[in-house]
Amino acid sequence: MIIRDRPRLHELLFALRGSIVPLIAPGVATIMIFAAIIVLLHRHVVPFPVVDGLGFTVFGVALSLFLGFRNNAAYDRWWEARKLWGGLLADMRSFAREVDIFVPDAALREQLLHGALAFLHLHRANLRGLHNDAKAHELAGTLVNAAHPPNAALDALATALADARRANVIDGFGALSLGQRIASMSLQQAGCERIAATPLPYVYSLLIYRTTYLYCLLLPLALAGPVGWMTPVFTGIVAYVFLGLAEVSEELSQPFGETQNGLSLDAICRAAEISIAPHLGKVPPEPLEAVDFYLS
Repeated sequence: MIIRDRPRLHELLFALRGSIVPLIAPGVATIMIFAAIIVLLHRHVVPFPVVDGLGFTVFGVALSLFLGFRNNAAYDRWWEARKLWGGLLADMRSFAREVDIFVPDAALREQLLHGALAFLHLHRANLRGLHNDAKAHELAGTLVNAAHPPNAALDALATALADARRANVIDGFGALSLGQRIASMSLQQAGCERIAATPLPYVYSLLIYRTTYLYCLLLPLALAGPVGWMTPVFTGIVAYVFLGLAEVSEELSQPFGETQNGLSLDAICRAAEISIAPHLGKVPPEPLEAVDFYLS
Protein backbone atom coordinates (compact mmCIF):
# COMPACT_ATOMS: atom_id res chain seq x y z
CA MET A 1 0.00 0.00 0.00
CA ILE A 2 1.28 3.47 -0.90
CA ILE A 3 1.42 5.87 2.05
CA ARG A 4 2.04 9.47 1.08
CA ASP A 5 0.51 12.94 1.39
CA ARG A 6 -1.48 14.69 -1.33
CA PRO A 7 0.95 15.22 -4.20
CA ARG A 8 2.33 18.68 -4.95
CA LEU A 9 2.52 20.08 -8.46
CA HIS A 10 5.96 18.69 -9.30
CA GLU A 11 4.95 15.29 -7.88
CA LEU A 12 1.87 15.26 -10.10
CA LEU A 13 4.18 15.55 -13.09
CA PHE A 14 7.10 13.33 -12.10
CA ALA A 15 6.12 10.95 -9.26
CA LEU A 16 6.22 7.32 -10.37
CA ARG A 17 6.05 5.54 -6.99
CA GLY A 18 2.37 4.87 -6.46
CA SER A 19 1.58 5.79 -10.06
CA ILE A 20 0.04 3.48 -12.61
CA VAL A 21 2.15 5.02 -15.40
CA PRO A 22 4.91 2.34 -15.52
CA LEU A 23 2.29 -0.36 -16.09
CA ILE A 24 0.35 1.37 -18.85
CA ALA A 25 3.21 3.27 -20.54
CA PRO A 26 3.80 0.61 -23.26
CA GLY A 27 0.11 0.56 -24.20
CA VAL A 28 -0.18 4.36 -24.23
CA ALA A 29 3.00 4.69 -26.30
CA THR A 30 1.75 2.12 -28.83
CA ILE A 31 -1.54 3.97 -29.22
CA MET A 32 0.23 7.32 -29.68
CA ILE A 33 2.54 5.87 -32.34
CA PHE A 34 -0.46 4.38 -34.11
CA ALA A 35 -2.21 7.79 -33.98
CA ALA A 36 0.87 9.46 -35.50
CA ILE A 37 0.89 6.91 -38.33
CA ILE A 38 -2.80 7.61 -39.01
CA VAL A 39 -2.10 11.37 -39.22
CA LEU A 40 0.86 10.74 -41.53
CA LEU A 41 -1.21 8.56 -43.85
CA HIS A 42 -4.11 11.00 -43.78
CA ARG A 43 -1.92 13.96 -44.75
CA HIS A 44 0.56 12.45 -47.19
CA VAL A 45 -0.85 9.19 -48.58
CA VAL A 46 -4.63 8.99 -48.72
CA PRO A 47 -7.10 11.20 -46.84
CA PHE A 48 -9.46 9.28 -44.60
CA PRO A 49 -13.20 9.97 -44.69
CA VAL A 50 -14.33 12.52 -42.12
CA VAL A 51 -15.76 10.66 -39.11
CA ASP A 52 -18.36 12.44 -37.01
CA GLY A 53 -17.14 12.84 -33.44
CA LEU A 54 -20.65 12.34 -32.00
CA GLY A 55 -20.34 8.57 -32.26
CA PHE A 56 -17.05 8.66 -30.35
CA THR A 57 -18.68 10.83 -27.69
CA VAL A 58 -21.44 8.29 -27.10
CA PHE A 59 -18.91 5.45 -27.23
CA GLY A 60 -16.68 7.26 -24.70
CA VAL A 61 -19.54 7.92 -22.27
CA ALA A 62 -20.58 4.26 -22.37
CA LEU A 63 -16.99 3.15 -21.82
CA SER A 64 -16.61 5.57 -18.90
CA LEU A 65 -19.75 4.20 -17.22
CA PHE A 66 -18.57 0.63 -17.61
CA LEU A 67 -15.11 1.50 -16.26
CA GLY A 68 -16.74 3.24 -13.29
CA PHE A 69 -18.88 0.19 -12.57
CA ARG A 70 -15.86 -2.11 -12.69
CA ASN A 71 -13.82 0.26 -10.54
CA ASN A 72 -16.58 0.30 -7.89
CA ALA A 73 -16.76 -3.51 -7.91
CA ALA A 74 -12.97 -3.75 -7.49
CA TYR A 75 -12.91 -1.18 -4.68
CA ASP A 76 -15.71 -3.02 -2.86
CA ARG A 77 -13.52 -6.13 -2.85
CA TRP A 78 -10.53 -4.13 -1.59
CA TRP A 79 -12.52 -2.45 1.18
CA GLU A 80 -14.22 -5.67 2.28
CA ALA A 81 -10.79 -7.32 2.52
CA ARG A 82 -9.54 -4.45 4.69
CA LYS A 83 -12.56 -4.75 6.99
CA LEU A 84 -12.00 -8.49 7.34
CA TRP A 85 -8.37 -7.93 8.34
CA GLY A 86 -9.46 -5.18 10.73
CA GLY A 87 -11.84 -7.71 12.28
CA LEU A 88 -9.00 -10.23 12.56
CA LEU A 89 -6.84 -7.69 14.38
CA ALA A 90 -9.70 -6.93 16.79
CA ASP A 91 -10.23 -10.67 17.37
CA MET A 92 -6.53 -11.15 18.11
CA ARG A 93 -6.57 -8.40 20.73
CA SER A 94 -9.77 -9.72 22.30
CA PHE A 95 -8.40 -13.27 22.27
CA ALA A 96 -5.30 -12.10 24.19
CA ARG A 97 -7.47 -10.39 26.84
CA GLU A 98 -9.76 -13.41 27.18
CA VAL A 99 -6.77 -15.72 27.55
CA ASP A 100 -5.54 -13.53 30.42
CA ILE A 101 -8.97 -13.72 32.03
CA PHE A 102 -9.82 -17.39 31.64
CA VAL A 103 -6.47 -19.22 31.47
CA PRO A 104 -4.59 -19.32 34.79
CA ASP A 105 -1.75 -21.52 33.53
CA ALA A 106 1.14 -19.39 32.21
CA ALA A 107 2.48 -22.09 29.86
CA LEU A 108 -0.94 -22.59 28.29
CA ARG A 109 -1.43 -18.84 27.91
CA GLU A 110 1.85 -18.57 26.03
CA GLN A 111 0.98 -21.57 23.84
CA LEU A 112 -2.40 -20.08 22.87
CA LEU A 113 -1.04 -16.62 22.11
CA HIS A 114 1.85 -17.98 20.07
CA GLY A 115 -0.63 -20.19 18.23
CA ALA A 116 -2.83 -17.21 17.42
CA LEU A 117 0.12 -15.26 16.01
CA ALA A 118 1.18 -18.32 14.01
CA PHE A 119 -2.32 -18.50 12.52
CA LEU A 120 -2.24 -14.83 11.51
CA HIS A 121 1.11 -15.11 9.71
CA LEU A 122 0.14 -18.40 8.08
CA HIS A 123 -3.09 -16.78 6.89
CA ARG A 124 -1.13 -13.84 5.42
CA ALA A 125 1.34 -16.16 3.67
CA ASN A 126 -1.49 -18.34 2.35
CA LEU A 127 -3.36 -15.38 0.85
CA ARG A 128 -0.19 -14.12 -0.83
CA GLY A 129 0.94 -17.52 -2.01
CA LEU A 130 4.19 -17.35 0.00
CA HIS A 131 5.39 -20.91 0.57
CA ASN A 132 8.68 -20.06 2.30
CA ASP A 133 7.71 -17.13 4.48
CA ALA A 134 10.33 -16.73 7.21
CA LYS A 135 8.00 -15.38 9.90
CA ALA A 136 5.42 -18.09 9.33
CA HIS A 137 8.13 -20.77 9.58
CA GLU A 138 9.48 -19.20 12.77
CA LEU A 139 6.12 -19.16 14.56
CA ALA A 140 4.33 -22.18 13.10
CA GLY A 141 7.02 -24.84 12.86
CA THR A 142 5.72 -28.02 11.22
CA LEU A 143 2.27 -26.50 10.66
CA VAL A 144 3.61 -24.88 7.48
CA ASN A 145 3.64 -28.36 5.90
CA ALA A 146 -0.07 -28.98 6.57
CA ALA A 147 -2.51 -29.20 3.68
CA HIS A 148 -4.03 -25.88 4.79
CA PRO A 149 -1.60 -24.26 7.26
CA PRO A 150 -3.83 -21.47 8.71
CA ASN A 151 -6.69 -23.91 9.24
CA ALA A 152 -4.28 -26.33 10.90
CA ALA A 153 -3.18 -23.53 13.25
CA LEU A 154 -6.80 -22.88 14.30
CA ASP A 155 -7.33 -26.62 14.76
CA ALA A 156 -4.27 -26.71 17.03
CA LEU A 157 -5.72 -23.86 19.10
CA ALA A 158 -9.06 -25.67 19.40
CA THR A 159 -7.31 -28.90 20.41
CA ALA A 160 -5.30 -27.09 23.09
CA LEU A 161 -8.49 -25.56 24.48
CA ALA A 162 -10.30 -28.92 24.45
CA ASP A 163 -7.44 -30.61 26.30
CA ALA A 164 -7.34 -27.80 28.86
CA ARG A 165 -11.10 -28.06 29.42
CA ARG A 166 -10.97 -31.82 29.89
CA ALA A 167 -8.15 -31.37 32.39
CA ASN A 168 -10.18 -28.64 34.19
CA VAL A 169 -7.42 -26.13 33.60
CA ILE A 170 -10.09 -23.71 32.38
CA ASP A 171 -13.81 -23.68 33.18
CA GLY A 172 -16.66 -24.21 30.77
CA PHE A 173 -17.50 -20.54 30.33
CA GLY A 174 -13.89 -19.68 29.55
CA ALA A 175 -13.65 -22.51 27.01
CA LEU A 176 -16.91 -21.33 25.40
CA SER A 177 -15.72 -17.70 25.12
CA LEU A 178 -12.36 -18.65 23.67
CA GLY A 179 -13.99 -21.13 21.31
CA GLN A 180 -16.34 -18.43 20.02
CA ARG A 181 -13.36 -16.14 19.48
CA ILE A 182 -11.62 -18.82 17.40
CA ALA A 183 -14.84 -19.27 15.43
CA SER A 184 -14.90 -15.52 14.71
CA MET A 185 -11.30 -15.67 13.49
CA SER A 186 -12.22 -18.59 11.26
CA LEU A 187 -15.14 -16.61 9.82
CA GLN A 188 -12.85 -13.67 8.93
CA GLN A 189 -10.38 -16.12 7.41
CA ALA A 190 -13.07 -17.70 5.24
CA GLY A 191 -14.16 -14.25 4.02
CA CYS A 192 -10.61 -13.43 2.93
CA GLU A 193 -10.22 -16.76 1.16
CA ARG A 194 -13.53 -16.22 -0.63
CA ILE A 195 -12.21 -12.93 -2.06
CA ALA A 196 -8.83 -14.43 -2.96
CA ALA A 197 -10.34 -17.48 -4.66
CA THR A 198 -13.10 -15.63 -6.53
CA PRO A 199 -11.62 -13.00 -8.85
CA LEU A 200 -13.72 -10.58 -10.83
CA PRO A 201 -15.17 -12.48 -13.81
CA TYR A 202 -12.61 -12.76 -16.59
CA VAL A 203 -15.16 -11.55 -19.12
CA TYR A 204 -15.07 -8.13 -17.40
CA SER A 205 -11.34 -7.77 -17.95
CA LEU A 206 -11.53 -9.10 -21.49
CA LEU A 207 -14.38 -6.79 -22.46
CA ILE A 208 -12.96 -3.66 -20.82
CA TYR A 209 -9.48 -3.99 -22.35
CA ARG A 210 -10.81 -4.89 -25.79
CA THR A 211 -13.24 -1.98 -25.75
CA THR A 212 -10.66 0.48 -24.44
CA TYR A 213 -8.08 -0.41 -27.09
CA LEU A 214 -10.75 -0.40 -29.81
CA TYR A 215 -11.88 3.08 -28.78
CA CYS A 216 -8.35 4.49 -28.54
CA LEU A 217 -7.31 2.99 -31.90
CA LEU A 218 -10.39 4.34 -33.69
CA LEU A 219 -10.22 7.79 -32.10
CA PRO A 220 -7.44 9.08 -34.43
CA LEU A 221 -9.84 8.65 -37.38
CA ALA A 222 -12.03 11.38 -35.90
CA LEU A 223 -9.16 13.62 -34.79
CA ALA A 224 -6.66 13.39 -37.68
CA GLY A 225 -8.47 16.00 -39.77
CA PRO A 226 -9.58 18.56 -37.15
CA VAL A 227 -6.49 18.60 -34.88
CA GLY A 228 -3.72 17.29 -37.12
CA TRP A 229 -0.44 16.48 -35.41
CA MET A 230 -1.99 17.06 -31.97
CA THR A 231 -3.91 13.81 -32.52
CA PRO A 232 -1.26 11.59 -30.81
CA VAL A 233 -1.29 13.92 -27.77
CA PHE A 234 -5.06 13.88 -27.33
CA THR A 235 -5.25 10.16 -28.05
CA GLY A 236 -2.47 9.52 -25.50
CA ILE A 237 -4.35 11.47 -22.83
CA VAL A 238 -7.52 9.49 -23.47
CA ALA A 239 -5.55 6.22 -23.41
CA TYR A 240 -3.87 7.24 -20.15
CA VAL A 241 -7.24 7.85 -18.48
CA PHE A 242 -9.01 4.73 -19.71
CA LEU A 243 -6.10 2.29 -19.49
CA GLY A 244 -5.13 3.76 -16.11
CA LEU A 245 -8.62 3.21 -14.69
CA ALA A 246 -8.66 -0.33 -16.05
CA GLU A 247 -5.26 -1.13 -14.48
CA VAL A 248 -6.19 0.43 -11.13
CA SER A 249 -9.33 -1.72 -11.07
CA GLU A 250 -7.18 -4.78 -11.83
CA GLU A 251 -4.91 -4.10 -8.83
CA LEU A 252 -7.74 -3.23 -6.44
CA SER A 253 -9.56 -6.44 -7.34
CA GLN A 254 -6.58 -8.39 -5.90
CA PRO A 255 -6.27 -6.80 -2.44
CA PHE A 256 -3.92 -9.42 -0.96
CA GLY A 257 -1.21 -9.12 -3.59
CA GLU A 258 2.17 -7.48 -3.01
CA THR A 259 1.34 -4.71 -5.45
CA GLN A 260 1.45 -0.99 -4.78
CA ASN A 261 -2.27 -0.97 -4.09
CA GLY A 262 -2.37 -4.22 -2.12
CA LEU A 263 -3.27 -4.23 1.57
CA SER A 264 -0.45 -3.79 4.07
CA LEU A 265 -0.80 -7.25 5.61
CA ASP A 266 2.72 -7.25 7.08
CA ALA A 267 1.94 -4.03 8.94
CA ILE A 268 -1.35 -5.44 10.28
CA CYS A 269 0.43 -8.58 11.49
CA ARG A 270 3.04 -6.38 13.19
CA ALA A 271 0.21 -4.42 14.87
CA ALA A 272 -1.08 -7.74 16.27
CA GLU A 273 2.41 -8.62 17.54
CA ILE A 274 2.64 -5.23 19.25
CA SER A 275 -0.74 -5.76 20.91
CA ILE A 276 0.00 -9.29 22.11
CA ALA A 277 3.60 -8.72 23.28
CA PRO A 278 2.58 -7.31 26.72
CA HIS A 279 0.40 -10.39 27.34
CA LEU A 280 3.51 -12.52 26.74
CA GLY A 281 5.69 -10.35 28.97
CA LYS A 282 7.77 -9.17 26.02
CA VAL A 283 8.84 -5.77 24.74
CA PRO A 284 6.58 -4.83 21.78
CA PRO A 285 8.39 -4.62 18.42
CA GLU A 286 8.45 -1.37 16.48
CA PRO A 287 5.65 -0.71 13.98
CA LEU A 288 6.53 -1.24 10.35
CA GLU A 289 7.29 1.96 8.45
CA ALA A 290 6.74 2.70 4.79
CA VAL A 291 9.86 2.31 2.63
CA ASP A 292 9.91 4.69 -0.33
CA PHE A 293 6.21 5.34 0.40
CA TYR A 294 5.38 1.60 0.24
CA LEU A 295 4.01 -0.19 3.33
CA SER A 296 3.91 -3.95 2.85
